[in-house]
Amino acid sequence: MPKVLVADKINEKGVEVLEGSAEIVNNPKITPEELLETIDQYDAIIVRSRTKMTKEVIENAKNLKIIARAGVGVDNIDLDAATDNGILVVNAPQSTSITVAEHAMGLMLALSRKIAIADASVKAGKWEKSKFMGMELRNKTLGVIGMGRIGSQVVKRSKAFEMDVIVYDPYISEDTAKELGVEIVTLDELITKADVMTIHVPLTPETKGLISKEQLAKMKDHAILLNCARGGIINEKDLYEALKERPDLKAGLDVYENEPLENSPLTTLDNVVLTPHIAASTKEAQRDAAIIVAKQVKEVLTGQTPSNVLNMPLVDSETFQQLKPYFELTKKLGQILVQTTTSNISELNIVYSGKINGRSKEPLTRELLKEFLNPILTEPVNSVNAKSVAKQRGIKLTEGETDDSGNYDATIKINVKYDDKEMTIEGTVENDEVKVISIDDYDVNLNLEGLMGIIKYVDLPGTIGKIGKVLGDYKINIAEMKVGRKSEGGEAVMVIKVDQEITDEVISELESTKDIDSVKSVKL
Repeated sequence: MPKVLVADKINEKGVEVLEGSAEIVNNPKITPEELLETIDQYDAIIVRSRTKMTKEVIENAKNLKIIARAGVGVDNIDLDAATDNGILVVNAPQSTSITVAEHAMGLMLALSRKIAIADASVKAGKWEKSKFMGMELRNKTLGVIGMGRIGSQVVKRSKAFEMDVIVYDPYISEDTAKELGVEIVTLDELITKADVMTIHVPLTPETKGLISKEQLAKMKDHAILLNCARGGIINEKDLYEALKERPDLKAGLDVYENEPLENSPLTTLDNVVLTPHIAASTKEAQRDAAIIVAKQVKEVLTGQTPSNVLNMPLVDSETFQQLKPYFELTKKLGQILVQTTTSNISELNIVYSGKINGRSKEPLTRELLKEFLNPILTEPVNSVNAKSVAKQRGIKLTEGETDDSGNYDATIKINVKYDDKEMTIEGTVENDEVKVISIDDYDVNLNLEGLMGIIKYVDLPGTIGKIGKVLGDYKINIAEMKVGRKSEGGEAVMVIKVDQEITDEVISELESTKDIDSVKSVKL
């Protein structure tokens, strides 16, 4: 009988799911040393946040088939090590969707009716009815930033309060918006129109400081701002100044730039409600998380496919070994696409060629989608849901094969259509090195690593010199350069590897230079 280690305390309902199908070792106080010493005895392990599944532990887990996280975050699990060792990693993202959405609604009500400060007043022996005039939610406009699993649940609940809903999410389709009864708007429109604004996006370089002084100044005087997503999306210093200067503006926060929250001036204000990162903390969510991951463990141990795989789908070992070198290629191509196109992608066309043909390339397609979608979504996109998420975002996906792989064993070519534009990028694996071999059908050949720039320009004498001069002026050193053209004097593409990042300021100067059409900065 397979052996399962429950390494952290989980709800007993999860343990009940496994009874009869596995030998369960319940040891929620296991030490890191004990785990390292005994992990080779187990076929599966269930953890929460306490137990750390490090590379060292995973490499000692000779019989482990699955690591199950009874919750959402997997910061305590080395995903790369698990993948390299053929171990599935699953979680339970759906377990907290309703819980977090309800917490956002709770903050909304607490602020609109001034419940927190009214409670404190009564407990202080006061009776200040006139001080706590509230605001109805009915007929007010709710602005939702991020329409993933949690954002959609907030919308559903707000409809019961008869609220109008506008949303900002570059990846939601008009059809989906229509089904949900919401209106898609720009971020600026949402900020200026919303009576209540709630954030449900991940913390990325693009969303860090998304709501700062400029955006706060555009909010309605009586507006409510909520954040149950990630700390850092709101600039807390700017928020404090706005709340202090405008007492009718209100905010509800469950997450912070630094946790635990210490010595924050926000705690001195009456027009803010603060909770200690508890939006996902309910008995029901913990129960559901335990049941969800236990079912997935049971599925793997009985030869079935679980539903929340974070690192790879189940394929036969021969296929996996054939595809393994190309996982890194699809990962890098996805990173380039998300950094060089806009979020408004309508089509994604993938053509595989060479020796990887004739096999299931689902793992590669899903790896590409994961890499492309994860930076802009709150919930992790995994190998199982990647295609459905892309469809929900209005992305038309096509996959094909061709026998023509040129001089390479195999290639992957991706064409993306966005904002009435398109981009094509092709890559390969050669001598264990991941390379880009063409961009928009211009031949280039460069290893995919580090800091890069993709520059389109007119192939005229002196243009390359202009590019080099601007980069030199900004102390950016070119480590390697490849250019491709189709005809003399026509459009050309330059791909460069640089030692310093090509910043927005550099891009702006380059693009304002004669005969340089576009510049994209890429960090791999």
